[in-house]
Amino acid sequence: MSMTAPAVGLPGGISYEEFLATVDEGTHAEWVDGEVVRMSPASDRHHDIKIFLATLFRTFADLNGLGVVRDAGFQMKTGPELPGREPDVFFIARENVGRLRKTFLEGPADLALEIVSPESVERDRRLKFQEYQKGGVREYWLIDPSRREATVYRLNRTGVYEPAPAGDPPRLRSEVMRGLSIDPEWLWSEPTPSVAVALREWGLV
Repeated sequence: MSMTAPAVGLPGGISYEEFLATVDEGTHAEWVDGEVVRMSPASDRHHDIKIFLATLFRTFADLNGLGVVRDAGFQMKTGPELPGREPDVFFIARENVGRLRKTFLEGPADLALEIVSPESVERDRRLKFQEYQKGGVREYWLIDPSRREATVYRLNRTGVYEPAPAGDPPRLRSEVMRGLSIDPEWLWSEPTPSVAVALREWGLV
């Protein structure tokens, strides 16, 4: 099924196909109801956490043959009538890599992660939460550095997100990347720790 959709919303809007063809590769933007929504530049702190998590996810996925990892700059279009988004980090399981296209993922990622910034609170906590839930993203990780909060949401059998228990000591654990466990304190360290810290905890080095 093609994920391109006619422009909706304001008159003069563009289709998702037109968005992909006309927006420069280096421009961070999302497609919402026929409009091009440009993203504000990320802070150094936001960027540090994103690179740390993308590296952790990719290393874990590669070492275990689980699938592929992408980050902001690559699009995810979960459904024909849903926006085209740029999650900060997302994982596509090996059995679903056929959804990858040249410039976007045609269908839901198995895991999407967003790092909340002051200008993205409404977008990440409400809009994307609802969209990813509706689009079938199996896990949604929401990281909020300013609050020092990190929550993993999982789709239940009725297709509704439920927060996963953190455990004691608290860990961010993935079911779709089975075996992946992250100490949330790593995310609040400035700068973030070496990836080797996680590899040692996972018993991979």
